[in-house]
Order: sequence, then C-alpha cells, then structure tokens
Amino acid sequence: MAEWQRGGGDPSAQTLPLHTIADGPASRPPTIGGPADPPARPSGRHRRPPSADANTASTGPDTAGGVARAGLVMAAGTVLSRATGMLRTILIVAALGTAGAADAYNVANTIPNMLFTLLAGGALNAVFVPRMIRAMRDEREGEAYANRLLTLTVLVLGVLTVLAWLSAPQLIRLTGGQPGAGDAGGGHASAVTFARYCLPQIFFYGVFTVVGQILNARGRFGSMMWTPVLNNVVVIATFALFIAFTHDAGPQGLSAAQTRLLGLGTTLGIVVQAACLFPYLRASGLRIRPRFDWRGSGLRQDARLARWTLLFALVNQIGYTVVVNLTVAAGAAAERAGAAGGAGYTPYGNAQTLWILPQSVVTVSLTTALFPRMCRAVAEHRSQELREHLSRSLRLSGVAIVPAAFALLCFGPQLTELMFRHGETGSADVTVMARVLAGFSLGLIPFSAQYVLLRGFYAMEDTRTPFLAAVWIAVVNAGLSGAAYLLLPARWAVVGMALAYTLAYTVGLAVTALRLRRRLSGATGRITAGTYGRLIAAGAAAGGAGLAATRPLTGLGEGAGLAALQLGLGGVVMVVAFVVLGRLLRIHEVTAAMGTLRTRFAG
Repeated sequence: MAEWQRGGGDPSAQTLPLHTIADGPASRPPTIGGPADPPARPSGRHRRPPSADANTASTGPDTAGGVARAGLVMAAGTVLSRATGMLRTILIVAALGTAGAADAYNVANTIPNMLFTLLAGGALNAVFVPRMIRAMRDEREGEAYANRLLTLTVLVLGVLTVLAWLSAPQLIRLTGGQPGAGDAGGGHASAVTFARYCLPQIFFYGVFTVVGQILNARGRFGSMMWTPVLNNVVVIATFALFIAFTHDAGPQGLSAAQTRLLGLGTTLGIVVQAACLFPYLRASGLRIRPRFDWRGSGLRQDARLARWTLLFALVNQIGYTVVVNLTVAAGAAAERAGAAGGAGYTPYGNAQTLWILPQSVVTVSLTTALFPRMCRAVAEHRSQELREHLSRSLRLSGVAIVPAAFALLCFGPQLTELMFRHGETGSADVTVMARVLAGFSLGLIPFSAQYVLLRGFYAMEDTRTPFLAAVWIAVVNAGLSGAAYLLLPARWAVVGMALAYTLAYTVGLAVTALRLRRRLSGATGRITAGTYGRLIAAGAAAGGAGLAATRPLTGLGEGAGLAALQLGLGGVVMVVAFVVLGRLLRIHEVTAAMGTLRTRFAG
C-alpha cells in the first residue's frame, strides 16, 4: 500500500498510504542527464513565478535557507493540521467508540480518498505535477497548462464522482464495510448511507490537489499545508454538536438525522478545504479560466506516462482492500469471541493516525519543499544535485523520524490512553490500540525513507520502477496480514497486521534503494546508511533510558494524568539522551539540528 488517508483531511499526509504514488514511462525510464525525454525548452517571456506573500512560503533561491524557510512554514501548518486532526480523531472515537458505528463511518469515509487516489490522485502528483513545474519556467505556458489541467480534472472527477455515488452499495461490499449484524452500527446499510454522504468528497479532493500543486509549482507551499486545518475545524464542530445534542449512537444504532449530520459535516470539511485555496491562487497572479484546447498541449503524452501510475495505484488499492476486509473480519470475530475492546478496522486506523504524525510533520514538509528543486535538477541534467537533495532529505528527516519511532514503541500505551480514552472508549479499547501502535512503530523508519526515495523516481518521471516496488509491498503486506488473520487469536490479529505493514515497507525500502542506487550511483550510499545505523543505535538507547526513568511511576495506577506525567518525564529523558548520544556517535545532523534550534530560539 502506498500512503492512504483515512476519513478525508489533509491529502498531503493525513494518515496512511495512498498518496505516495509513483511515476515513469512505459518504456525504459530515461537515465538522468541522458538524451531520452529532454525537458521542454521555454518560450516567450521567461520569469520566475511571483514571490510569496505573508500567508505563503516561497522557496526562494535554490539554497539551504530557502528550503529551510519553506520547510518551516509547511511544518508549522502541518503541526497545526495534525494537532486539529488528532482532536478530530479523539472526538470521533469518543462519539462512536472503536466498533460498530465507528467501523461503518470510517470505512465509508475512507472510500472517497481510496477512489480518488486510484483513479486520478497518483497521476496528478506523479506525472502532471513534474510537467507543470517545467511549464512554469515560462509564465504564459505555465498558466495555460495549469488551466487545461484544472479544466480536465473538474470534468473527469465530476463524472467519476457520480458513478461512484451510484455504486455505493457495491463499493461498501468490496471494502468489507459490513460490521457485525448485532452491533450498534447498523451493519451494511449504515455504511452505505454514510458512503452516500461521503463520496462527493472525490471531486473536492481532486480540486484541492490540482490547485494546491499549482501553488506549489509557483513556489507557494504554505496554503496547501494550512487549509486542511479548516477542514478539521468543520469536522470537530460536527462531532461536538453530535456529542452535545445526541450523546452517542444509542442501542438501536445511529438515527437518520445523526447519520446525516456526521456525513454532511464531514464532506463539508473537504469542500471548505478546497474552496479556500482559490484566493491564494488568484493572489499568485494566475488567471483561472476554462481551457479545452487539449490537443497538442502534451496532456496526451502525460496520460501515457500515467499508466504505470494507475497500475501502481491499482496494486496499492488491491492490497489495501485486502487489509481492510481482514481488519473488519477480525473485529467481527473478536466481538463474537467476547473479546474486550474493539479489535477491527477502527483501532487499526486510529493507531495509524497517531503513527503517521512524525512523517506528516517532518518528512512530507521537507520533501515537498525539495521536490520542485529535484525536478529542476533533472530537467537541467544536474544529477549530482539530485543525489544531494535525496541524501539531505534522508539524513535530516531521520534525525526526527528515528527517535520518534522508538518513542512510539516505548510510550504507545501512554499515548493511546491520553489521546483516545474518552467517551465511548474504555481501557480495553485503548489496550488494543496501544498494541497495534507498537506493531506499526518501527515501520515509521522504512516508511519515511521509502517516501523520500520515491521522490527521486518521481522527479525523473519514472513510474515503472515505483510500480515494481509497490507490487513487493502490497504482496508482502497482504500475505502477512492474511497469515496474521488465520494464525493469531482474533484479538491479536490486527496487531499482527500492523507488524505485517512494518515488514512490508522494510522489503519495499530494500527494493527501492537497490534500484535507485543503479540509477544514481551513491544516492543511497555508505554515508547515509552509516548515519541511519548510528541514529537507530542512539534512538534505541534513548528509548531504553526513557522507559527506565518512568518505571518507578508504573505502580501508581492509571489515568490520563499519570499517562501525561510518564510521557513528559520519558520524553525529556529521551531527548536529552538522544542528543548526548548523537554527539558521542558524531552524528553531524543531530549537532546541526540542535544548533539551528538554539539559533532560532535565541533570535
């Protein structure tokens, strides 16, 4: 599975795999700097896109400072987006619990993103965006390409949305959205009703993605990272109203009015998120107008490149559909067996929501800022610069991702207690989510590194190679998840599926790194591997120190207050230990990161 997002939100990285889509021509991919597929020559006036205003971030010159500024603006937006996203998830769990109605809502709300990514999202991100970045080298050519792409997207996704809405029952059946017959969720009928309200999100996901990527290509990164906050605010308000006036699902399941409130409120969030990008688009100087002159514009050639991306997305969605069906079936089996706590799709998705946070804040922000530069390096045959961007992204993101992975492993019970034990969710539900989070935790390292390495292939317009890596990931994930479902007790099956996800991305990273090394000698070389080895050693030791520091507190009982105390004490000890060990092990990126933080706080 690539990177999917559960329940709509920030398409730049909400929760999990679906948006890491690949690229590459059907024929042999061009070697960087080689003669195949040369960049289009600019024509007409050649100017840089307008600079960013106070509400956006511009990359500025191709300097480390420009990357840092863009990355900081995006990271700040992502932090707020993730914070409001976590509050949103907490309210959903408090309102619906972790089974029954929660599974119906979450499965239905995942389908729009799944279909968008399968049918269009991957092609937009992986093929059309690099082409648009090249076109933006000329102001008039870039504006024409952007308007053609926006017009085509609106028409195609409008038709797809209508077809998906008409096929809601079949889509729910395909994704396993049929909670147990005796639960409070109303089973298949409830999930279908939710899907009817949520499927229009497909259209607005597409508009958000195209407009946001146009802004990114014009050096304006901030708005695409900040507008998802508005989406989260709308959904938070929706569930707050639900809790305030209806309290819970009730013994007979959700009423028609309750379902309508949650479904319409969730979709309204995506509408607001997409609509709020248009003022930024106008401020960038791009004139929005429909263009139907697609013949001879290069869109047909781009569509041919996208076929590997569509296959990539198809493989991901097949693997994802298998896992969703297995998690739903495992939850139903655990319920029949009388297991305490929900042990199906909702705990799996909630644990992933928590797990993906470091990736969303650090890796996505950093690589989004660097990706246009990677595309320009390929267009101008500067292979050494592409290698440097990839290596820098891997090492800088690793400074945060590696210790975060060990923190999730060591303090998962405290995190899930603090985040999710509210309302309809009890201690047994939290225990299941903590175990699932432990299964995911260390997978954050290969998942993040895989995300970075795929940007190199995307910049080279190579969709075939990422497709082959996706096949490995999907097969390993689906196969091991099936084994977990068949061999483990029902209450442990979703934990085994989380571990399967970790192992699948470890295999996928190995495949991707080997293929990239053949294309770009030194791209995943000895220096980067050595840095990660030392980061993992420091992260493991720091996690052990954090656990040791909180051990005396374990006998004091349970509750949110104790969980917060353990997290605070363990977190401080982990950070201090990691920084000290980083210096002892001569991890230069740790020293540089601390120096940057000291400078910014002093300033």
